[in-house]
Amino acid sequence: MAECFLGIDLGTSAVKALVVDEAGLLRGMGSAEYPTHHPRPGYAEQDPNDWWTATVAAVRQATGWLPPDLKVAGIGLSGQMHGTVLLGADEKAVTPAVIWSDQRSRRQVETLTQRAGAERIIDLTGSALATGFQAATIAWFIQEKSSLWWRARHVLLPKDELRRRLTGELATDPGDASGTLLLDARWRDWSPAMLDLVGIEQERLPPVTESIAIAGELRAVSADALGLPPGTPVVVGSGDAACGMLGSGTVDSSTVLLSLSTGAQVMIAARGVHPDPCGRTHTFCSALEPTAERTGWYTMGATMAAGMALKWLRDEMLQVPGDDAYDRMTGWAREAAIGAGGLLFLPYLAGERTPHMDSEARGAFLGLATHHSRGDVVRSVLEGITFACLDAYDVLVEQGASPERIVMTGGGARSPFWRQLVADVFDLPVRGLATTNQAAIGAAVLAAVGIRQIDPLAAAGIWAQLGPAVEPSAARNRRYQELHAMFRDAYQAVIGLSHRLGEFERSVHQGAAKPDSAARLMRPR
Repeated sequence: MAECFLGIDLGTSAVKALVVDEAGLLRGMGSAEYPTHHPRPGYAEQDPNDWWTATVAAVRQATGWLPPDLKVAGIGLSGQMHGTVLLGADEKAVTPAVIWSDQRSRRQVETLTQRAGAERIIDLTGSALATGFQAATIAWFIQEKSSLWWRARHVLLPKDELRRRLTGELATDPGDASGTLLLDARWRDWSPAMLDLVGIEQERLPPVTESIAIAGELRAVSADALGLPPGTPVVVGSGDAACGMLGSGTVDSSTVLLSLSTGAQVMIAARGVHPDPCGRTHTFCSALEPTAERTGWYTMGATMAAGMALKWLRDEMLQVPGDDAYDRMTGWAREAAIGAGGLLFLPYLAGERTPHMDSEARGAFLGLATHHSRGDVVRSVLEGITFACLDAYDVLVEQGASPERIVMTGGGARSPFWRQLVADVFDLPVRGLATTNQAAIGAAVLAAVGIRQIDPLAAAGIWAQLGPAVEPSAARNRRYQELHAMFRDAYQAVIGLSHRLGEFERSVHQGAAKPDSAARLMRPR
């Protein structure tokens, strides 16, 4: 009987499931969405029960395509990074999961950074501490919600909670764990210094093992829900960024990966841990252990709102209905001129990371006038997101990166207009991945490597099916350089007002906050 591998990616807004056969051909796919809750300004939470319900739906969609002579030989996992699941003694979450875009831990970030020193944290972990990272969220629970903290027996990352539901076993990997800011990036294991700084006992964290290690087998109750055989092996997996690099074939420094999903990441492979001393980028562990043939780390610049900004425009501003909404919107943008008729958009809807590391940054339209059309508005949003990605990329270049090409993935890679926009702005050829679910492909690669010992680099090169290259236009690049300079100036011009508006918003909500999210009853399953 022929074999295939199931990759499951627990994203920010949906679970994606892909089935890939031994030749790397896509044999089935499925997805299911779930909501993010914002009970207070700056909060971002999800219900782990929603993750499980969506996983069941996505896996059943993906495997429903399979012929009877094709067997799922193993399962690999990928997931949104940085988030925090507090698990009680009854194996149930004691409160909703706090995800990466949450901003409640500003005070804890400042306090921990002052106590340890920014340079020390960056040197140990490869990154500056930021809101939404598990280290900061744990510190918030310890200081602000100690009653919940002391009910928590285990602290898990999102994909590790999903694997626990599959197998009953607790584990994590260096790639995902490095995004907690509790891991020593060089030693690829928990950092005693960071655990002591935050105040967490190592016993509450899962053991760190290789992403290709078999963590357990699919237990009967989970197998029945998914429609898969019990006993199917499940590998540990990794974070979505690390899996995305593997699944897109981005395994050396000649190629930079631009992932445009809810947020955006610009990533390049690295041979060692050489973090930016200013803390503008993140150096995290790769999905695979380093060898003479392969890199063990990657450097990432991250921007908070990419697809998030476009979805906000679609739903809240333009209210464009239908499954083809994004296609129609990019069609309108294509009709607008470069620079959107003098309209500039700052996409800082959830703060910003690279290069500003400013959780209180806010978005803005600048230059808005009565002559602007809906096409101008959409184009300005797409250009603003792309400029934010270029800001992150420029920091990588400053640190020594000199890639020859871009591989573009995520939902944004579906758009020919956006691929050309990226090529023109970055002045590099762009190739899009045939499937936008690169993290799920990477998860399937990990399953195949761990269960059948296939060559991971060979699999990554074959399974990552890339489209033709889109070449940049020198003339358009010159215009975009002018516009990008104004984009950078705009942040400096409005940042002070953005911070004041944030303070005003918080003052309005003081004393009128909604009931604490922990009091919400999580829906039984």
